[in-house]
Amino acid sequence: MKALAVQGVSHAFGQSRALREVDLSIEEGSFAVLLGPNGAGKTTLVSLLTGLYAAQHGQIDIFGRNLRKDPLGALAALGIVFQAPTLDLDLSVIENLRYHAALHGLSRADSDMRGMAELSRLRMEERAHDKVRSLSGGLRRRVEIARALMHEPRLLVLDEATAGLDVATRRFLMRYVRDLCRERGLSVLWTTHLLDEVGPEDALFLLHRGAIRWRGSAAELTKGEGLTAAFLRLTEQPA
Repeated sequence: MKALAVQGVSHAFGQSRALREVDLSIEEGSFAVLLGPNGAGKTTLVSLLTGLYAAQHGQIDIFGRNLRKDPLGALAALGIVFQAPTLDLDLSVIENLRYHAALHGLSRADSDMRGMAELSRLRMEERAHDKVRSLSGGLRRRVEIARALMHEPRLLVLDEATAGLDVATRRFLMRYVRDLCRERGLSVLWTTHLLDEVGPEDALFLLHRGAIRWRGSAAELTKGEGLTAAFLRLTEQPA
């Protein structure tokens, strides 16, 4: 079964077309990268996947559940880390996790057990009772990842999750999410504009001006010319 199937999705804001007949699918248990320059339409697509907007054309299925016909069933399988920070700064780390867990019907005991387990894996258990306001940007991102995993989703979507972070933190988060994919069988859609976040084994979708310009393995795209040259060619940018 496909973890995610996007078919013929188009969306516009007024006269501005953000997405044009987008087709992409992610195999269950795979790590896929949605790569594109700023303004390509990545965040718009994520907003459609999460139900923030309703797609004007086309359909979206998450593990076989149609987002339009069965939004609760589809979204129950989805965990999301948005590009813009969404934590409550005046709550503690564990309180943020509890609030998310409660929205998914988890008991206080279950939310604390899952929350501390996720924080431990992220090396943050000692910060569980700290106010989010006191955390660095990188630690806040770790909390957002922990929160997205609280209800044990099968598909994790991360929209520019490393934007603005230092190199060491970026590498830690990328390695952590890739390990989740391998160890838990989690399906992942990682969106980025940074070429060094693409691995040769990744499924790759290159989005530019709202349209998919490449789909396939990253290794196939880079064969013979390298990722930078291929990216510049497909996004029509001068070298």
